[in-house]
Amino acid sequence: MQRPVRFVVEADGGSRGNPGPAGYGAVVLDPATGETLAERAEYIGVATNNVAEYKGLIAGLAAARELASDAQVLVRMDSKLVVEQMSGRWKIKHPDMKPLAAEAARILPRAQVTYEWIPREQNKHADRLANEAMDAGKRGRQWEPSASTAALDHGAARALATPPAPVGPPGDAAKGAAAVRAALVTASASAGAAKGMAAQELNDTLFADAEALAEAIEPCLDADAPAVAAGSHGWGPDMGAPATFVLLRHGETALTPQKRFSGSGGTDPELSPAGHRQAAAVAEALAARGTVQTVISSPLRRCRETAQAVADRLGLTVTVEEGLREVDFGAWEGMTFAEVQERFPDDLQAWLDSPKAAPTGGGESFMAATRRISATRDRLLSAHAGRTVLLVTHVTPVKILVRLALGAPPEALFRMELSAASLSAVAYYADGNASVRLLNDTSHLR
Repeated sequence: MQRPVRFVVEADGGSRGNPGPAGYGAVVLDPATGETLAERAEYIGVATNNVAEYKGLIAGLAAARELASDAQVLVRMDSKLVVEQMSGRWKIKHPDMKPLAAEAARILPRAQVTYEWIPREQNKHADRLANEAMDAGKRGRQWEPSASTAALDHGAARALATPPAPVGPPGDAAKGAAAVRAALVTASASAGAAKGMAAQELNDTLFADAEALAEAIEPCLDADAPAVAAGSHGWGPDMGAPATFVLLRHGETALTPQKRFSGSGGTDPELSPAGHRQAAAVAEALAARGTVQTVISSPLRRCRETAQAVADRLGLTVTVEEGLREVDFGAWEGMTFAEVQERFPDDLQAWLDSPKAAPTGGGESFMAATRRISATRDRLLSAHAGRTVLLVTHVTPVKILVRLALGAPPEALFRMELSAASLSAVAYYADGNASVRLLNDTSHLR
């Protein structure tokens, strides 16, 4: 009995602007040898990242069908959105995605195609093709195969040559996918590729359509783990170390253990004795790690006091950043959740239901806070590229920064625990990727 033909299709797409000038790339590989069997790339004009990624998938599947219409195909992409939607685990709601997904599904029978998510650093061949296509489009031309340098180098191809388990019928797909991925990881290592973390940042359009989130991240690392470069996506290789924001929630105030709303529109309380002890403990922990180079604080007193304790221990000065302040909770300032629920039930429910809703009495909505904190993040990243910066701030700013790095929906703000004087960390790479490395670490307080 003749063994079925098997291919690996890797596809990617990018948009320089999202939406902006966009292109895709796709490559068909022999899973046993790593040999490049076909390449496809095209500049598609102005489009979003997701549209370009779907176009890359379509081109890759079409190229595989041209080689062998009865082939078993393993599709590997770094787009969690495309992989999950095409695997049938996520619904497709966006009107631009539905026809593209349908077109991809028609190319080959469903039983012949399986999907696997991979980190971006393992998808560099397709990524390079997409970049070549966008570069060609910038010159007013289309991508030409003869001018491409995207093929895997000989060292990576040799590492790929370890025969993987078959990419057989759906029941065996996991084994085949794992074997192919293991071979490609070896190839990446031999080519000197650094392991990175990818999570496409969510912009404000998420509030209108939460489906467009989603690039998966790998498990969180300790905040003092060595920085590693992320893979590229739409812009070319990331050549520098990331900027790392170590996010410190201030120590306790008298309101903290009472779980009262305490934002930027209230009494601006000072640290309690417990809060001062917490600030001293976190200062010792950060001094032991020795990685913080700059200390930046919210203008509110509890943060400035916490930041000063750390800065004094590290021999640094404190810079105050207005954009790191807590949201204004309006008429809810100083109240408990139960008190707000009793006095303003409709307003509270609206606030819980929508990031556009503001607290009673002219408070700041989560949508407005996200715009402010995103702008602050971008400004600080520009000023502190490649550095480790301590941001001493509040519950909401920390949660928003983590949510955006994860590509999580707005309701994720209500699903994170963030203790007083806890540490979190996010690394930001020059290619736009972000990686959450730590969340709500309180080990220094024990």
